Amino acid sequence: MEVFNKSDDIYKILTEAISEGIVVVNDQQIIVATNHSLNSLFGYEEEELVGKPLNILIPKEYHKQHKSHFSSFMGESSKRQMGQGRNLYGVKKDGSKFPVEAGLNPFDIYGKSYVMALIIDITVRKTQEEEITTLNSKLENKVAERTKELKKSIEKLEKEVERRQKAENKIKESLRKERELSELKTKFLSLVSHEFKTPLSGIFTSATLAGKYTESEQQEKREKHIKTIHNKVKYLNNILDDFLSIERLESGKVNYKYNIFPLSKVINEVIYGANMLLKEGQIINYPLGIDDIMIDFDEKILELTLTNLVNNAVKYSPENTSIDIRVRSEGERLTIEIEDEGMGIPKNEQKFIFNRYFRAENALLNQGTGIGLNIVKNHLENLDGTITFTSEENKGSTFTVTIPTMGNL
Repeated sequence: MEVFNKSDDIYKILTEAISEGIVVVNDQQIIVATNHSLNSLFGYEEEELVGKPLNILIPKEYHKQHKSHFSSFMGESSKRQMGQGRNLYGVKKDGSKFPVEAGLNPFDIYGKSYVMALIIDITVRKTQEEEITTLNSKLENKVAERTKELKKSIEKLEKEVERRQKAENKIKESLRKERELSELKTKFLSLVSHEFKTPLSGIFTSATLAGKYTESEQQEKREKHIKTIHNKVKYLNNILDDFLSIERLESGKVNYKYNIFPLSKVINEVIYGANMLLKEGQIINYPLGIDDIMIDFDEKILELTLTNLVNNAVKYSPENTSIDIRVRSEGERLTIEIEDEGMGIPKNEQKFIFNRYFRAENALLNQGTGIGLNIVKNHLENLDGTITFTSEENKGSTFTVTIPTMGNL
């Protein structure tokens, strides 16, 4: 150990001028030299540590671990930082622990191996690191709280956006319905103007002409014009009935009346009325096997339905064609088919056929309001019935009505 004798001027120059603590140990981990800074750091007097084992400066719980690390270090004999990645602690003479940082430097002199350790007290740094860690933790917690609050705010905002979107959609829907209603009113006024003007003009003309035929031999001409007036008035009356039906359906004021009646009664009345509208060569084929069929249904609604369908078949079919009425009973439901050989409905317009005021392009020259099928469909659905159709342009249409045979209201 003489080589580290502190009376040596060179050793003093090398060690005492350094503010960090220096401890030199031999390969047996026995302290052979220290400097003033190290003695002060650990609370020992000068030369008090020389000859003592290095473990005196290490907390007891690390002795076993330190021994294996020291052996490994001596085997490698390379300069390095001690305890990289781990927290190191020293123990003072009074037993108090404090954090340290140590740099190790092995060397050989006069054939012997030694290790010089440069020890630094990092208590202040550790305290600052802990404070930083605490601050970071608090900051992270604050960020988490703010994030949570922000998330809640976003959720509230999303709900508010959703609520406003719904309100906006509701307003848009109301505006759409209002536009549709406005369009319907415009279409209705145009329709009424046209549909009333034509028959009224016919009534006026026939009434004027009928007044001119005063002689007995002109009775036939008089009756012809009187019949025209009768038909035109009936047509106008049917239009008004249709408009009244729409108003009742929309207001929910329709009162359906069930009663038991023979199907043949309604069929006969419908065909009798339609016969007056037949064109040259047109015929209506009466359904077979209906004499014994009794049903419990609203008689007026069934008559309205069949009258609308049969009259349409006559109106939209050319001369010398047939209208077939077929009836079949299936359990507690009755199916009635009306088939014609008329102009048919264009394929691209078939989905609109039950819409109110809708009229297919190929039927615009024929009289009609475009509300009959809409009324029929609504009445039938209210009475647990259905109406469907198949159609091919220029070949004809088949409308199928299905109703319950026993009343359920």
